This record gives sequence, structure tokens and C-alpha cells, in this order.
Amino acid sequence: MQNTESLPWYKQFWPWFLIIVPATSMVLSFTMMHLAFTNEDSMVIDDYYKEGKGINVKLQAIENAKALNIVIQAKITNQNIELTFISGEPENGEALTLDFYHSTQEHKDFSTKVFRDANGIYRAPIDKVIDGKWRLSIHPFTNSWKIQKTISLPQESAFEIKP
Repeated sequence: MQNTESLPWYKQFWPWFLIIVPATSMVLSFTMMHLAFTNEDSMVIDDYYKEGKGINVKLQAIENAKALNIVIQAKITNQNIELTFISGEPENGEALTLDFYHSTQEHKDFSTKVFRDANGIYRAPIDKVIDGKWRLSIHPFTNSWKIQKTISLPQESAFEIKP
């Protein structure tokens, strides 16, 4: 004799398989929509023309630093910054801005002002941990020139920064 009893639908494989596949795709779709609406598009620039003009200004500042033959010897530890001009020192002794850009973690980026002391050395204290790879950018308040260097910090020995 044949067993004519069959299992109820909820104890069989295929109904659950046919329910799980669309349910999973709906959950993933709603998750992606949530991420798209709540996170900002940090890579999108509203006005490409103005951004392009800004790049030209930045390049001009680097070219000005080359023309002024600016070379700086820097010593950066976890406690302080010392910048000494080897050549091209500004005559007016204006304060400089030193920007630290972390290579992978944008939230660690910071900027500090360095001021010239009586000996002609630019100094500033640091109250942050600066371990890792950094891009340093030095420029005056007028942004008339700019020099940059990528380096691993902290370093106990001095290093040169030039355009």
C-alpha cells in the first residue's frame, strides 16, 4: 500500500526556499537604500570649474616656493615642532601654518600655527599623537607659497622639506 499522507507545507523545503530568496533580497535592498540616504557623498564636487581653478592656485603656491628657494629643516616629535629655514626665510617673520594630513584616517587631520622665536626658529607644541604616515604642508597666512612632504612620524632626527 502507498502512504498517501504528505507533510504539511511548512515542513517542506521548497516553500521556505521560495520565501527566503525574495525576503533576503528585500532586506538587502532596504539596507542599501538606508546607507545611500544617510551617508553623504564626500567624493562629489558641486562645481568642478572652481575646483580646477583652486588646483591652479595651489600649483602656483608650490611654484612660488621653488622660485624663493625655500628649504626647511624640521624636527617633529610627540611633544613639539621645530622648523628652521635653511634658505628662503621670510623677512617679515610671519607665523606659518603647518597642516598634518593623515594618509588613511581623515579624522586625524589637524593644523597648527608655528611662530618664530628670537633665534629665528619656528616652534609650536603638539598635544596629539602623530604616529604613522603623514603629509605635511607648510604655508604662510597669505598662502603666497607652500611646501609639502610625505613622511612617517614621529622621527627623532631632523629632516628637510623643500618644494
